[in-house]
Amino acid sequence: MRSLRSRLGTACLALAAAAATITVTAPAAQAAYPAGFKSVGYMPSWSGSVSSIQYSKLTHINYSFVLPNSNGTLQGVPDPGKLQQLVSLGHQNGVKVSIAVGGWNDGNDDNFEVLAASANGRTTFVNALVNLVNQYNLDGVDMDWEYPDPGVEGDNYTLLMRQLGDALHSRGKLLTAAVVSEGGTANGVQPAVFGIVDWLNIMAYDGGSPHANYDWSINSVNFWKNRGLPASKAVLGVPFYSRPTYIAYKDLVAQDPANANRDTYNGNSYNGIPTIKRKTTWALANAGGIMNWELSQDTTGSTSLLNAIWEAASGGNPNPPTGGTITGFGGKCVDVAGASSANGTAVQLWTCNGTNAQQWTRNGQTLRALGKCLDASGTANGAVTQLWDCTGAGNQQWTAEANGQLRNVASGRCLDATGPSSADGTRLQLWDCAATANQRWTLNA
Repeated sequence: MRSLRSRLGTACLALAAAAATITVTAPAAQAAYPAGFKSVGYMPSWSGSVSSIQYSKLTHINYSFVLPNSNGTLQGVPDPGKLQQLVSLGHQNGVKVSIAVGGWNDGNDDNFEVLAASANGRTTFVNALVNLVNQYNLDGVDMDWEYPDPGVEGDNYTLLMRQLGDALHSRGKLLTAAVVSEGGTANGVQPAVFGIVDWLNIMAYDGGSPHANYDWSINSVNFWKNRGLPASKAVLGVPFYSRPTYIAYKDLVAQDPANANRDTYNGNSYNGIPTIKRKTTWALANAGGIMNWELSQDTTGSTSLLNAIWEAASGGNPNPPTGGTITGFGGKCVDVAGASSANGTAVQLWTCNGTNAQQWTRNGQTLRALGKCLDASGTANGAVTQLWDCTGAGNQQWTAEANGQLRNVASGRCLDATGPSSADGTRLQLWDCAATANQRWTLNA
């Protein structure tokens, strides 16, 4: 991560009584968050104890760092015993563990540049990482090349990521990457990479004035989304430390417990509990999750920033709805066309297939898929439904009624399969509520 510099300095909604519902379960740790929402923490090899990690408030942990050689081989894993223990405890708690490759490394990315520039170097690197993942029973790789420059290096980065993604995904493993917050350097990560990775960890810190402030951080995520990154793949990074003087959050709280609810102290800026919760609430509606750098810098108990993330995302409920399908006319599923998270994407009926495009999470009166909300484009009969950034407005709020109808709060009209038809691709719309078969829905979300 960029912050390596510092090392040197209730319930499912039941609808029609006759309709059968499906109980969706998840590993214990992931049950703390809505379906698809990621809580990612970095665990450095040089700091912190794996036995003190709050596993129940994480979905993924990245162990930092292993470094590459210029020929594509890897340097030794730092403190391999710690990594082994982390994997064991993580898996016992339903948390996935990846290896983070690279880091700031004093700004020296020469080895990445050389290995990525040749087919032999890329193949050697990919094979070495696959072997490492197998050796330690890891769940994936987090690429942290800081940073491929736009142009030839960006081209080579794309080639490297494509080859690595193919190798990992074919084995059921994850590929993620840590990326710069914004600016011209970000262009070294080409849009082609967005379709390769499972998500990007956006390092929205070490920038902004004051450091990592709310508006700047949100703009950083929107910068990547505007480049074409799907919201569900945009994970907002938050700092567990201050700038300009690097002080761990736990040390700031030790100096004055009131610092847990501040963002500045003695001229240093950081994110206290209110700001962390505010960012998490935004990410819940507009991104794919929250990442932190890093776990050893947090406190425990009521002042913990990781706990603040968990409370904001789950409402403090250890078992919120975890998501599932919405079935309707003809037994078809409510589906996001093309699994696209772009604003305005059609919501339609489609044969149920278990993909993320058909996984919906009930959050308050909203229904969410791929990090966005089911949205009515208007209030009149025939107003189509679509996926859109969550705004909290009435056109994105739906009331489930005992007869199976989903009534839109803003219009008073019901979710309706046009036609009526159950053909794949049938667009969903608003229409006067009539309790007909094409307006009856079963929520397993």
